Amino acid sequence: MWKTLMENDFEVLRCDNVSYNKIQWKDLCVAASDKIICMFKVILSSKEIFAKKESQMINPAVISKVLQFRDDRNWKQFHNPKDLAISISLEAAELLENFQWSGADLDVPEKSEKIEDELADVLIYCTLMADAMGMNMNEIVSKKLEKNAKKYNVDKAFGSSKKYTELE
Repeated sequence: MWKTLMENDFEVLRCDNVSYNKIQWKDLCVAASDKIICMFKVILSSKEIFAKKESQMINPAVISKVLQFRDDRNWKQFHNPKDLAISISLEAAELLENFQWSGADLDVPEKSEKIEDELADVLIYCTLMADAMGMNMNEIVSKKLEKNAKKYNVDKAFGSSKKYTELE
């Protein structure tokens, strides 16, 4: 059920606790019996697509919280690229440790809270690294995806775990 409905450009729509972001309405939603039938299109990055779940990238409010946490403790002075890169690697190793000796190397549901904590640490340090380097995470991830799309052409890479240098 739609919980919040907004017509303004680039507002947030919530449906069953799922956020839809950067939405520009072309058609309005129409209520019908117990259901809401919604016919709409969105414009996102100048392309018409159907609304989809909010990006999993860290949003600006969370980035601000990370930076404020750091600044409240006067830790920025210690956050140089070398030490942040080391911290990212260490936290990634702690994330990996959750899978060590798990037997089923792909799934460890009993450790999901620990995995969540370690993944958060990795993301926090990545946020701090991007800030220290003056980089925009959305931009650098988008640029890297463009590079990867060239390396891993869908026709060659689809369903394959091979490195791009091994694809024929």
